[in-house]
Amino acid sequence: MRRKFYGIAVADASPIATDAVQRIGALYDIEREIHSQLPVARQTARQARAGPLLERLSSWLREQLTNIPKKSSLAGEIRYALPRWPALTRYVDDGLIEIDNNAAEPALRTIALVRKNYLFAGSGAGGERAAVIYSLIGTAKLNDINPQACLARVLERIADHPISKIDELLPWNLDLSEIEGC
Repeated sequence: MRRKFYGIAVADASPIATDAVQRIGALYDIEREIHSQLPVARQTARQARAGPLLERLSSWLREQLTNIPKKSSLAGEIRYALPRWPALTRYVDDGLIEIDNNAAEPALRTIALVRKNYLFAGSGAGGERAAVIYSLIGTAKLNDINPQACLARVLERIADHPISKIDELLPWNLDLSEIEGC
């Protein structure tokens, strides 16, 4: 939501969009302060501090919508945001959820870049296998785990590993200590 308001603020020099960006910025300020805290503490801080800001932002956006031209890009962005408000604010009640999806975007970018290569995976099953490998590598990277070491360990163990215990092969459950580079 912030990205769209920022674009309008820059392109149209809109004071309302600029105000929206500043209001959203206050939410990010809270996130910077609580980033390293445990999920329960993050949830408590969000409910106490971000919750009221979000309520005021929602009311303010509804008010602005009545004062601006209905066909303006700003009105379009507000009409885009308001129906999605429950999804946009879900992070307040869960200390594990991030305020945005910025961490996921680089991982998804890799998949988008190689999407055409999946056409030549040989079959649907081959494409699914490639997707599993990309998912494993992306998950390892997001958890600051060496993807090459993780993949090597999974490939070493998977042939004899029971399917009912597949979660033992998730990146954060692997013992990578004796693998070089970890």
